[in-house]
Amino acid sequence: MKPQTQLVCYVDRLSGGGIAQLSALLDGPLAGLFGGVHVLPFFDPIDGADAGFDPKDHTKIDPRLGTWSDLAALSERVEVMADLIVNHISSESPQFLDFIARGDASPWSGLVLKPGAVFPGGATQAELDLIYRTQSAHPFSEVTLASGETREVWTTFTRNQIDIDVEGAAGKAYLASILERFERSGVRSIRLDAVGYAIKRRGTSCFMLPETFAFIRELTDDARRRGMEVLVEIHSHYETQLAIAAQVDWVYDFALPPLILHAFCHGNAGPLARWIQLRPNNSITVLDTHDGIGIVDIGSAGSRPGLVPPGELEQLVDYIHENSRGQSRLATGESASNLDLYQVNCTYFDACGRDVEAYLAARAIQLFLPGIPQIYYVGLLGGTNDMDLLARTGVGRDINRHYFSPEEIQEALAKPMTQRLFELIRLRNHHPAMQGTFTLRDAPSHVLSMQWSLERHKLELDVDLRRRRFEVRATPSA
Repeated sequence: MKPQTQLVCYVDRLSGGGIAQLSALLDGPLAGLFGGVHVLPFFDPIDGADAGFDPKDHTKIDPRLGTWSDLAALSERVEVMADLIVNHISSESPQFLDFIARGDASPWSGLVLKPGAVFPGGATQAELDLIYRTQSAHPFSEVTLASGETREVWTTFTRNQIDIDVEGAAGKAYLASILERFERSGVRSIRLDAVGYAIKRRGTSCFMLPETFAFIRELTDDARRRGMEVLVEIHSHYETQLAIAAQVDWVYDFALPPLILHAFCHGNAGPLARWIQLRPNNSITVLDTHDGIGIVDIGSAGSRPGLVPPGELEQLVDYIHENSRGQSRLATGESASNLDLYQVNCTYFDACGRDVEAYLAARAIQLFLPGIPQIYYVGLLGGTNDMDLLARTGVGRDINRHYFSPEEIQEALAKPMTQRLFELIRLRNHHPAMQGTFTLRDAPSHVLSMQWSLERHKLELDVDLRRRRFEVRATPSA
């Protein structure tokens, strides 16, 4: 990947149109800001039950957005990242519908993961209780075939998302066909969505098993042979992230967003500074994404302590709810049909209490850290919680998935906060010091101090966490 900031967006929710309109934005008001763009699911359809993460056809672009030729043209302007939805297919996909019509006679029967493949003879309640899940629902769903026979299928997330047997011949062929389509269209990077759940074994959590690591390595090798880099998406204990980082091209720094808010909450850099010293440099740094603000990423896991104590984790969640004036509470947990009981749904600007200086300080920390920063489209434009969309859909994540009209985009671009963020992004992308040595400097406990240096070029960032204010000092670049 280019060592430049990337944009993350749903095409229609940012551009108000399709891929061509997104290209026009990148060539126009966003020119020079981004070396790459992670185009969130653009498959057919983009407006399913899970905002594109449950496509009927993973190898077809929703015609409302454009064509594969349009995506290939975009990839000539910027590096394009696309999602490989590893764990599941849609219940409305041709493959699953063929299984419903023909049962075991379907050539796609082997693609569908049945509980019996993991639990011959059935699973005990104790075995079911071991399974790690992001929702409280049962991990299996009953479906009725055209013959009238009922069968159980594995559904980690929702009844509409049918888990794949990724170890079988049909599953491997299915994933390979998607990679081939990406390769032909100039996609340079792929994000493995929900890959932590892909491998299941009896008597385990069915999440991030040793076999999962082996599967990720195999998939990564295939992608690299096709000229693509791999980003692994895992919400889990921080030590799991460190283990994954050693085996793949890129991992998310999901610990960063809650740790910055924790530092603001307590006016103390301790846990954040410790993480900066531990974190892998092949990280994609984020503050906000199409999902919520992860909490599990800094918490404990069984006997393994987290980056912050449990009591402070609870304080952090309350801090976000208070800053958002209770809006995030309405979009989190069981309140809004969430899949993600381990996340708080809220825009990052609202999580900062709509404090412009605090928000920009958080962005400055993100942009200064080693790795590649990704800026989510709502955060780029300083978007606030979309309570109307949340009320219409009842889906918690929609609080941070606003549809921007062209007028709203123009209004957001004119805001001083947005322009200051653009200046920070350009500084991150182009200052020579960013190609040099990173240092976390000694400072009082309420101050986070970082520096980049290369020969006579230097960039310094000091963040006063009590006041939630920051200062950037840059030597001339020429």
